[in-house]
Amino acid sequence: MTATVVSQDGTTIAYDRRGSGPALVLVDGALCSRAQGPMPELAELLAADYTVYNYDRRGRGDSGDSPEYDVEREIEDLAAVIEAAGGSAYVYGTSSGAALTLRAAAAGLPITRFVAFEPPYVVDDSRKQIPATWVSDLRALGPADAVKYFMTKGIGLPGIVVAMMRLMPGWKGMQAVAHTLPYDAAMLGDNCFGRPLDAEQWATIEAPALVVNGGKSPGWMQTSVKALASAVPGAKHEVVAGQNHVIKASAIAPVIAGFCR
Repeated sequence: MTATVVSQDGTTIAYDRRGSGPALVLVDGALCSRAQGPMPELAELLAADYTVYNYDRRGRGDSGDSPEYDVEREIEDLAAVIEAAGGSAYVYGTSSGAALTLRAAAAGLPITRFVAFEPPYVVDDSRKQIPATWVSDLRALGPADAVKYFMTKGIGLPGIVVAMMRLMPGWKGMQAVAHTLPYDAAMLGDNCFGRPLDAEQWATIEAPALVVNGGKSPGWMQTSVKALASAVPGAKHEVVAGQNHVIKASAIAPVIAGFCR
């Protein structure tokens, strides 16, 4: 069932609700919305045990936006969805959505438990470093160039792989939300420039946390997830064998269900 909620700054946030049971909110990563990406399938798999809330982050899909972006507004958006879900919820965030989930938990949102899958932090020099100017760089680019920049300089994919992606049906959908890529970059903050994580940013987290990575994800990402698990108070760490950053819904669903109970 599609519904909307109004965030603190007046922005309308659209979401789908399905299933029955405790509330579980899904938080997407870059270039995804509630209509594209991994969350629709994941919501279906989890709906037997949870009331699943799958929402469009601001600027995407049917949600509104504001003239000036601030990560605090996205925390308020998630707070509004949790309020609509009954005032508290389990939360699953993937990629930049995991970074948002971590910020929200640190801000004291009523999150019962949360699972963070591979926020793309970079904590060492084992990969080509992301430009310090990437937020402003992304803002200056058109949709196709922004997606290419994010995929190559942000994620670290070879240019030839991105060139092949342009021929795939999903490229058009990614371009449609490319204007939100600076939001994802800003959400990662200073955690993606090859320096050790500052644990103080998560020191206030009280909700039980599970930090997850795929066993086939790049080494730099596996290293950063392990560092995150050590930095978040009381966090548990799990590796899902055979998976990478584009984790299958069927692989992560049982991990979420096993922790959020």
